Amino acid sequence: MSETTAEVVIVGAGVIGAAIAFHLTRRGIRPLLVEKEDPAAGSSGACDGLVFLQSKKPGLHLELALESRRRFDELREILGPGIEFRATGGLCLIENDSELEVLRRWLAEQRAGGLSVELIDGTDLRGLEPLLSQRVIAASFSPLDAQVNPYALTFALIAAARAAGARLLAGEPVTGIEIASGRVQAVRTLRRRIATPLVVNAAGAHAPEIGRLAGITVPIRPRRGQLLVTAARPPMLRHGIISARYIAAKFNPELAVGGEMGFSLEQAESGNLLIGSTREFAGFDRRTTLAGIRSVARRILPVVPALAAVPVIRTFAGLRPYTPDGLPILGPVSGLEGFLMAAGHEGDGIALSAVTGELLAAHIAGERPAFPLDPFRLERFSQEAA
Repeated sequence: MSETTAEVVIVGAGVIGAAIAFHLTRRGIRPLLVEKEDPAAGSSGACDGLVFLQSKKPGLHLELALESRRRFDELREILGPGIEFRATGGLCLIENDSELEVLRRWLAEQRAGGLSVELIDGTDLRGLEPLLSQRVIAASFSPLDAQVNPYALTFALIAAARAAGARLLAGEPVTGIEIASGRVQAVRTLRRRIATPLVVNAAGAHAPEIGRLAGITVPIRPRRGQLLVTAARPPMLRHGIISARYIAAKFNPELAVGGEMGFSLEQAESGNLLIGSTREFAGFDRRTTLAGIRSVARRILPVVPALAAVPVIRTFAGLRPYTPDGLPILGPVSGLEGFLMAAGHEGDGIALSAVTGELLAAHIAGERPAFPLDPFRLERFSQEAA
């Protein structure tokens, strides 16, 4: 087994790990990314590219998302147009009076939290998106919602970090974390021992496995999301789209079991449409199912009937790292010096990647983060249990 050293080891080369590495190198710190498969092989390569703010709970969740959205414009300037970031604005579709009543309250709270968002009636809405059916009675619209290519974003962040001195070890699962006197000493893979004072657990749905190696319990569960990809078509949509039901199912898992699922819809720069998504607790099973794919198609067709003429070319599923309160786990872990968490973003990893990378990098560099990490620390779950 070979020996090496690193200033910081980041476990996981998805978009979160990549963002942390990128922001560390901007501060002169050269991390080592350790990935058991390939970059973006997990959730970051099996999701849509919506950078949506309307789907965030008013309060801490929305505040964090707003901080992240402000940073995407700078990322586009630094990383270039290849990440396909587009400030398209987003629509949350409302299909009945019950949803309308809930969304009115939701929007009032979001406006109070600083989000620019308005309600649009069905007639004006179809002026914005002509393919929407009469089933949609209204929608909320935010100009801050956007889209990005998750693959391109992850790889661009890693490329920029490596150009500034970061290293990447792909295909090397972490098999052990050495701890002495309550502090991290090293990370082990099958091939090498990496002496380091700092480890960042950015392993997404697999973060609990890395936590166990360090002797801690991480309350993250994988939540499967199945999506459809259509053949490329000339522009059919002008905005990213989600449904009001999608928001409800996101925060109340019981609505995703046997109930009518919501949906998300976007058209990538390539012209392909991405349609999602289920929200299932199916362990680490990343297979798509006929029932799941049918449920997604069944929900979207009455809303956008024109999609019936667009062939589906593939389906895929990704695992979203779900936490009990819907917020990510960020920052240092009490009683284990040198071990930090950056996981549990569920379906918000892409949207929150920009701010997560900066916050963790600032903390590691000894700076005061632009947003407090205390509300997101792992210990909040043990406090709730107590």
